[in-house]
Amino acid sequence: MKDVVSIDEVLLQRDQWMIFDVRSPLEYVAGHIPGAVNIPLFSDEERATVGTLYKQVSPESALKEGLKIAGSKMNELLDQATSHVDLNKKILIHCWRGGKRSEAVQWLFNFSEIASARLDGGYKSYRNACLTCFNSIPNELKILGGYTGSGKTEVLKMLKDNGQQVIDLEDLANHKGSAFGSIGEDIQPSNEQFENNLFTAFQALDHINPIWLENESKSIGQVYLPDGLWVKMKNSVLYNIEVDKEIRLNRVLRYYSDPATTEILKYSFDKIRDRLGGLEHKNAINALSAGDLRKAASIALWYYDKAYLHQIQHWDQEKILHFQNSNDIIETTKRILI
Repeated sequence: MKDVVSIDEVLLQRDQWMIFDVRSPLEYVAGHIPGAVNIPLFSDEERATVGTLYKQVSPESALKEGLKIAGSKMNELLDQATSHVDLNKKILIHCWRGGKRSEAVQWLFNFSEIASARLDGGYKSYRNACLTCFNSIPNELKILGGYTGSGKTEVLKMLKDNGQQVIDLEDLANHKGSAFGSIGEDIQPSNEQFENNLFTAFQALDHINPIWLENESKSIGQVYLPDGLWVKMKNSVLYNIEVDKEIRLNRVLRYYSDPATTEILKYSFDKIRDRLGGLEHKNAINALSAGDLRKAASIALWYYDKAYLHQIQHWDQEKILHFQNSNDIIETTKRILI
């Protein structure tokens, strides 16, 4: 096994690598290579101490303190690593820049007869590859659009079942993309981790066939689409499915009524109070208090319909394909694929 490998080598054979991220826990949580296991050489506090010594005293003092801390953790690190090691995979170790932290752990592993490689440039090289990817996507993108409640997620799933390449942005973001989008979802990843997860999704697809994505705003909850991807999406063909409002309303009620409580829905309406307008906000809150979820949902649809109409008015109209009477998911999918 090579002592040092490039990120390109790793990405070409990602499934063959067991990755150990030796950065501190907070660094890992902020963003990491999907699937990497965190075995931190330093705790967050220890990393801060070493960093302070490096800046305020000297690199030599920081190195001595780092060796002192790491020396007491050797057995613990080996125990953590061996509990995760997959014997069918090659071991890769990285820190932020591929420097002293990963070098120290690699030495420990190799000394203990656990063959390992180190990622050249560390996690930083992975991030560079990630962001570069979004600025040069080779595939044609096909964007599925429609008013809220049109069943776009269901159509995407059916497109995938029919062999199409699909990336579900809302699933990766843990958010449905509106003021109500967090209801029933897990906590959102950091923006950096969202980009990493999205990069992994693109890497899993071929670079020849089109990729289907749902039309989204630049932000999905608290995370943002990478600039390069966003620009390419807005210059792609939009497949706009048009669904009867009552069907959309029924679908929205199914999405949000079970996991949502009245107070959560009121809080969600509060987030769009200024844009909704005082009167409509009051009507929505009163409807929720009276148990009239359908009326409240209708007010929300009215607001989001206006927002979506404004968005597609700024799309190149020659790149919008309208699919009227798209009330049936199966038939709509068939029509799109023709």
